[in-house]
Amino acid sequence: MTILVTGGAGFIGSNFVLDWLAGCDEPVVNIDKLTYAGNLENLASLQGDARHVFVKADIGDYDVVLDLLKNRHVRAVVNFAAESHVDRSIHGPEDFIQTNILGSFRLLEAVRCYWNGLADAEKQAFRLLHVSTDEVYGSLEKTDPPFSESNQYQPNSPYSASKAASDHLVRSYHHTYGLPVLTTNCSNNYGPYHFPEKLIPLCIQNALTGKALPIYGDGQQIRDWLYVKDHCSAIRRVLAEGQVGQVYNVGGWNEKANLDVVHTLCGMLDELQPRADGKPYAEQITYVTDRPGHDRRYAIDATKLERELGWKPAETFETGIRKTVQWYLEHQDWVNNVLSGDYQSWLDKNYAGRDA
Repeated sequence: MTILVTGGAGFIGSNFVLDWLAGCDEPVVNIDKLTYAGNLENLASLQGDARHVFVKADIGDYDVVLDLLKNRHVRAVVNFAAESHVDRSIHGPEDFIQTNILGSFRLLEAVRCYWNGLADAEKQAFRLLHVSTDEVYGSLEKTDPPFSESNQYQPNSPYSASKAASDHLVRSYHHTYGLPVLTTNCSNNYGPYHFPEKLIPLCIQNALTGKALPIYGDGQQIRDWLYVKDHCSAIRRVLAEGQVGQVYNVGGWNEKANLDVVHTLCGMLDELQPRADGKPYAEQITYVTDRPGHDRRYAIDATKLERELGWKPAETFETGIRKTVQWYLEHQDWVNNVLSGDYQSWLDKNYAGRDA
């Protein structure tokens, strides 16, 4: 048997593929369109490994997906494929509609066709796990309880709205067609292979290169931070033991304001790789104009996942962030290869005109 992973060259997807093959010998068919954040260098350690089959393809290509499902005798699909950055969705929402809504629809149609053709026992065992985000729930006030699986959807950006739509499609295919689906909604991930447009890798690299550390608004936007390898272990648990049709929130139980995260990074870099002039990296912090519609707080209640499936994160924020900083310090070649591409032009576009 084989699992099919979509978006498996991206940040979370590649970490999942690497962790999966480190823990078992079940082969992975990996589909990725290789847009700006898809990076085969993330999977360089699997070169020549017969258990990993990479196919450059779009999840919206019905025929390609269906052929792979049939020819590889796939028992489960894990769907990471998505356009995933709020700022990018503000600048160019159409890509998010195409991938996150239309792409998810065509993926579901291919999976439904394949699933309908399976023998009864294989139909019972088959799973489609859809990976989503806490951003579909909207924004919380400081005193609000964290998001639970029963929270109303209130997306506030083109990104979160497109992911909410994909979640609803997945749910509908279970209730209408009986497709055996699972959905996970995760909090902010961080860790190795994170594309350096997001807060943590951006600030690590800007600090090391002497650039400003841009903080939106007052920096008091609160997020729950989840180490990516903990997220991968949660997905494996849900795929193996989750109840069909259910939603499971995945969080790290680590609520931090963005400014506090950046100060933690600066302090860790002061320790592990001090500036040549001996000054603290925190001197590079700069406040810039906030992005439109910036949600104030996200927080995940992962109680259901722990209660029903016995999962909880292995890393605290302190242990996970130290591993992350050390990884980036040890993998500057990977970072430099990413920075030499499309990412740099994106940075220029996103931060141009934001007054300090």
